[in-house]
Amino acid sequence: MTTTQTTTAPTPLDRRELDLIDAYWRAANYVSVGQIYLLDNPLLREPLQAAHVKPRLLGHWGTTPGLNLIYAHLNRQIKARDLDAIYVAGPGHGGPALVANTYLEGTYSEFYPGIGRDEAGLRRLFRQFSFPGGIPSHVAPETPGSIHEGGELGYALSHAYGAAFDNPGLVVACVIGDGEAETGPLAASWHSDKFLDPARDGAVLPILQLNGFKIANPTVLARIPREELDALLTGYGYRPITVEVQDPEDHDAAHQAMAAALDDAFQDIAAIQRLARENTGVVERPRWPMIVFRSPKGWTGPKEVDGKRTEGSWRSHQVPLSGLHDNPAHLAQLEQWLASYRPNELFDEQGALIPELAALAPSGERRMGANPHANGGLLLRDLELPDFRDYAVDIKEHGVTSAEATRVLGGFLRDVMRANEQHANFRLVGPDETASNRLGAVLEVTGRTWLADAEPDDDADLAPDGRVMEILSEHTCQGWLEGYLLTGRHGFFSCYEAFIHIVDSMFNQHAKWLRTTERIPWRRPIASLNYLLTSHVWRQDHNGFSHQDPGFIDHVVNKKADVIRVYLPPDANTLLSVADHCLRSKHYVNVIVAGKQPALSWLSMEEAVAHCTRGIGIWEWASNDEGAEPDLVMACAGDVPTLETLAATAILRQEFPELKIRVVNVVDLMRLQPESEHPHGLNDREFDALFTADRPVIFAYHGYPWLIHRLTYRRTNHDNIHVRGYKEEGTTTTPFDMVMMNDLDRFHLVIDAIDRVPELHERGAHLRQRMLDARLAARSYTREHGDDMPEIRDWVWPLG
Repeated sequence: MTTTQTTTAPTPLDRRELDLIDAYWRAANYVSVGQIYLLDNPLLREPLQAAHVKPRLLGHWGTTPGLNLIYAHLNRQIKARDLDAIYVAGPGHGGPALVANTYLEGTYSEFYPGIGRDEAGLRRLFRQFSFPGGIPSHVAPETPGSIHEGGELGYALSHAYGAAFDNPGLVVACVIGDGEAETGPLAASWHSDKFLDPARDGAVLPILQLNGFKIANPTVLARIPREELDALLTGYGYRPITVEVQDPEDHDAAHQAMAAALDDAFQDIAAIQRLARENTGVVERPRWPMIVFRSPKGWTGPKEVDGKRTEGSWRSHQVPLSGLHDNPAHLAQLEQWLASYRPNELFDEQGALIPELAALAPSGERRMGANPHANGGLLLRDLELPDFRDYAVDIKEHGVTSAEATRVLGGFLRDVMRANEQHANFRLVGPDETASNRLGAVLEVTGRTWLADAEPDDDADLAPDGRVMEILSEHTCQGWLEGYLLTGRHGFFSCYEAFIHIVDSMFNQHAKWLRTTERIPWRRPIASLNYLLTSHVWRQDHNGFSHQDPGFIDHVVNKKADVIRVYLPPDANTLLSVADHCLRSKHYVNVIVAGKQPALSWLSMEEAVAHCTRGIGIWEWASNDEGAEPDLVMACAGDVPTLETLAATAILRQEFPELKIRVVNVVDLMRLQPESEHPHGLNDREFDALFTADRPVIFAYHGYPWLIHRLTYRRTNHDNIHVRGYKEEGTTTTPFDMVMMNDLDRFHLVIDAIDRVPELHERGAHLRQRMLDARLAARSYTREHGDDMPEIRDWVWPLG
């Protein structure tokens, strides 16, 4: 099979089909231009006046006509082949096109009855676009059929593949803008074809829309030799089919070329899937088809504006005609532009699309705007979860038994995978770190997804039908999982803590999507996006400073409280409880931070469930203030800070038995906020009951210390809260040396207590000096032996 073919010669459409599909395309273009420009006179029933035009012109025309043409021709394929298809629009500001097409197919009016299929409805549709109180210019959550906003470029293709995984009947048409194609995330996501199983997954049809320009600059892929582009795409594993608009005025040729290209592509997709599904047990990676669509930017718009080329140039990227209230010539040119689509031929007297054009759209859920996969909460099935209590670490005493928390979690996730295998609705993603993060137990029941070549000495876990997805691109992992969740499934993302920052912007977009869809009644809640961040800041024995950054938490808590949760389980049993809760939750982003190294277990499973349910609480077994007001509160959040806090508490209690100490552990970080700021927040009475109104609080925190101050600054006792955390000091060193470098170690916490409890200022002078000496001794030991002192490394809670 040839890798490239130009499809301008075949003529699959007869004259009537050509005329109808061209008219439908004109209607979509007309509705798109109307959204950008018009406040009134939606069907040009009277001469266009400045009062009919919006005072602020916002939107992007350049990519829109190409998106409209693709949508119209996909409708033809859906009807002819009874396809179950959704449309992912990668070009950033393609909103006018997708709104126009979902309006023409009738979906928009069903979701928004106030915007009817008549002249009044068109007027409302036009007015709301990029207008105060209206809708955004992107393919936003408000747009029916959308799972991808596109406001930030780079993620369209990974979202498309995520939607196709475990959806054997689904086809995802993914339009990739040539500007978007320059981004790193998009470049990596081309490799998703090596993870798509034709036997059990759906199909993705990438459509690379080359219109030549970004906002002001030419695009790279539109300006390299065509044979070089074909070689690139062929090298990614695709069979590119080229559609080129050679004459912008010859619409017939463009329609024939696109129709023939889609016929070719969908015939090929059907053949690939049929072969894979009939020859069970024999899986070869196919060369999937894709389309390269070369068309003029701003096609069918003004050829020139003020004597400067506009169609086919960067000048059509946004709003080709501006200043219409002060420029009669531009206003007249807009009227000519709108009239060129001949709206009187497209809409009847009432303003509805004429019946023969309306009949071109699919019906019911076959319409891309009404497809339930694009409203994934409609299809969401709760996970079948084993009882997490069955995986408990059995502890006889607090702080004596050790366990690797994430390895324990791995056993639970293994059985989650097994319990949901028949439903094919749960996947684990991560950048080549499943085993490193101690979650390897899942590989006992599934493999790592892999359809590229395999060699005899490869890991035996590689499998085309594996449900663990690893690629060394955090962007692609995130995009796959988002697409998977948005189409009604569940997942878990495991990552090294420092490198989850790579997807900061993607997290932003997903959190905003969740927040926005909360206010859209027809959008149904989807499964939560669950992050497990391990290999964390305090245990980087192999990697060092470059791998030490706990700041993702700070980034997350900037988002609206409705959608974000942050959990810092201190041991294996609390991690199990938190993970079970997160997997049951809907419509959140859950961030779990837990270490993978052997660590002490503090709570029995019964205690862990109670503690996680509260989210914060006094550890009575570690405290000695019951029945009295504490002299000192020792607070902690995170596994290593908890260890150091309890070690410091043990020293203080042994040295000053009469000192009343309260130990408070925080699992749910959001409990620190006021209840007015977060649904999980404590009210002031509850907060003061834990932390007192006037006693010193030494708070050991997993991340950057100022976040705790930010969360508690309005509390009564904030002035007495002293926080220790990561202060950007690190290297490849021992665990205890690492905490010492950041003054989070037990000896420094004891010093902090002595300095802040008034009655210890003088009485504690000798202990304070011993703590300084202990720090020096510990540092010296690591430099000589390359390990921590045994009494520190092997410490257990002595007061059980």
